[in-house]
Amino acid sequence: MTSETLMTGAAGLRRHGLPIEVTSFVGRQRELAELAELASTARLVTVTGPGGVGKTRTALRAAAQLAGDFADGVCLVELSGLRDAELLPNTVANCLGLSETGVRNRLDAITEYLRDRELLLILDTCEHLVDACAMLADVLLRATTSVTVLATSRQPLDVPGEHVFAVLPLPVDGAAVELFAQRAATVVPGFVVDDSNRDAVLALCRRLDGVPLALELATVRLRALSLEQLSSRLEDRFRLLTGGRRSALPHHQTLRTATEWSYDLCTPAEQLLWARLSVFAGSFVIAATEDVCAGPGLPRDDVLPTLIGLVDKSVVLRVDEVGVSRYRLLDTIREFGAEKLASSGDGPAMRDRHLDRYLALAERFGDNFAEEQLARYHELRAEHADIRAAIETALGAGREPAAARLVTALYGYWHIAGLPREGKYWLTRVLERFPDPVPERAALLITRCYLVTGAEADGREGIAIAEQLGKPLIAARGYLALHLALAASGRLTDAAQAGVIAEERLEALGDWVGLHCLDAQLSQMHAVAGQPELALARCARGLARAVARDEVWETSYLHYTSGLALFQQGEYERSAAEEYTALAMKHELGDTMGIAHCLEVLAWVAVRQHRHERAAWLLGAADGLWQRTGRRVSGNPFLEEFHQQAVLAASTALGPDSYKDGAAGGARLPLDDIVTLAVSDANELPRPAPSPGTGRRQTDLPGGLTGREYEIALLVADGLSNREIALRLVISKRTVDAHVEHTFAKLGVSSRVQLATWLATR
Repeated sequence: MTSETLMTGAAGLRRHGLPIEVTSFVGRQRELAELAELASTARLVTVTGPGGVGKTRTALRAAAQLAGDFADGVCLVELSGLRDAELLPNTVANCLGLSETGVRNRLDAITEYLRDRELLLILDTCEHLVDACAMLADVLLRATTSVTVLATSRQPLDVPGEHVFAVLPLPVDGAAVELFAQRAATVVPGFVVDDSNRDAVLALCRRLDGVPLALELATVRLRALSLEQLSSRLEDRFRLLTGGRRSALPHHQTLRTATEWSYDLCTPAEQLLWARLSVFAGSFVIAATEDVCAGPGLPRDDVLPTLIGLVDKSVVLRVDEVGVSRYRLLDTIREFGAEKLASSGDGPAMRDRHLDRYLALAERFGDNFAEEQLARYHELRAEHADIRAAIETALGAGREPAAARLVTALYGYWHIAGLPREGKYWLTRVLERFPDPVPERAALLITRCYLVTGAEADGREGIAIAEQLGKPLIAARGYLALHLALAASGRLTDAAQAGVIAEERLEALGDWVGLHCLDAQLSQMHAVAGQPELALARCARGLARAVARDEVWETSYLHYTSGLALFQQGEYERSAAEEYTALAMKHELGDTMGIAHCLEVLAWVAVRQHRHERAAWLLGAADGLWQRTGRRVSGNPFLEEFHQQAVLAASTALGPDSYKDGAAGGARLPLDDIVTLAVSDANELPRPAPSPGTGRRQTDLPGGLTGREYEIALLVADGLSNREIALRLVISKRTVDAHVEHTFAKLGVSSRVQLATWLATR
């Protein structure tokens, strides 16, 4: 592989939409109108207010109203799980879908991408990173013309041009009572506010100062207490905290009081778990809860029922994702739990257990790189915030060897996730703790060489240390990394020599993973050197080596490179078939850069087949992805020549205007649609189906189904199995399973026959 094409990672997180509201939104119509108007004219608006007052909910509701005013949509960046301010640009870039490759500075990549875009960027929960968020907002205001930043924070950012919008508690005699009534009805079916209880509800809302989170925490208690008991117990709590005075409390004290009161009403086991859960920086699964939080006072078998109790009390929120249930704590709840954990003296032990879990997760991925790779990669991706937290714990607790094991075990994850620069950041921080020639330093240097273009010196130093210490596997992997670094810098002769040494040593050690990586690297090197025969031979060797393995990342590159080499030989149908296979794998990984490379080759094939309409939208779709991932075809001059030839041929055949329209249409397509159309061999883009009398695209689908759910439902009705649907749509069977399950739940059906009948009646 050469240049940044070589094993570059995915663009990571795709651009966020706004989360679906799972509970009703109450009140704030005036605030929403004012905030929407302000955000439509001001380029930086910071929504402020105390914890639990509803800053995020209000900002997201206003953003939903404004979304149509921004041609490039809305991007939500959730910052509550981020602790290291230096990683703020990485986090924002990942949410925008920008690759880490090809750009020296992440902030430069963000500003370059946003320079001419009309986009609403939401920075949610900035108070713990206020200086970094202020710097980012200031840079964006100066470097772009049509980007609006909407921030939520407990304090202003204090940036020139900032407009502060304060969110206050709900009016007690209006929206607060309505919110209480709605939430109480979910706890006590049939609950209504009427003449018999209105005064009690008003008094309770008044004592909670109309703070939404405090109200929601209070309503949960109605499962066990009557309204009168609820009011009296709350009143006693406030008297105790205010010395008997009935004056209104500050909002933050009111929220803390409600939080502490909710804590006191938990069982001892629930209190213990609440405190221990505060070590998680992001969302977590049941297994993580059991691994980290079980211990003295809370046996492992008791963790799940205790967690269910906290979910029932609205202390822990359930977050359903495709195929799995995850859980999280609100920031205020987490902060309160962290205080309790610190006062208990269990903090260091829980953080050690947290570190041990994520170290084990990383090493299971790194040591068995090909085993269930896709599932394990997605598992790590969902745990990214806690991986960061675990590294910080190791560095802060004097567990440097664990930190070194963790960041090096993630060598493949950094690449697949499209995070080589973040990987470099952590490797560099850990390297500072190992100045002497020890095995950890060798492994860290070699991993950094593997991740970063031009890090040849790291590789050579790491190899020297490994050989000096008698660490043959580290040294062999060092030559593998050195080959990649040399090939990426265009030194193909030196790279070939390093490849020969790497292959000899990896063969001697029986290192299947290393050899498979080398196959992908060597095949790519030959392909971009104009040696298609050598590239195909190495691809065949690598694909044969991969038989009966569950490795996806390197295998996808072998199929891509096979397609590229076959294109060079004029085998256009076979080339396209290889690219279809690679495209399916890269789509499943979320490898945006890899998808762009596959689309390029498919466009070049289309030109050679005189299918210029197809070539135009494929090139446009690829260009849209290149803007997010770095330089086109990773800046490789050999591949760039093929690109320019294709553009010239398609533009000449169609005419400049028609070509431009076709390319623009491809650039506008959602990624799922791009992949589906590409692998279905579509020649022209489908025309949007207009709604009657509107001329706009029809978005109202039966049963509240999403577009993808409806598409899958139709295929189910046609008699296709989930596996056949997955192959048809180029997605995983696991994803199809989850969509079918969600569709059954939405429509209230329990079988495929019932689903087909339901569709037939509509």
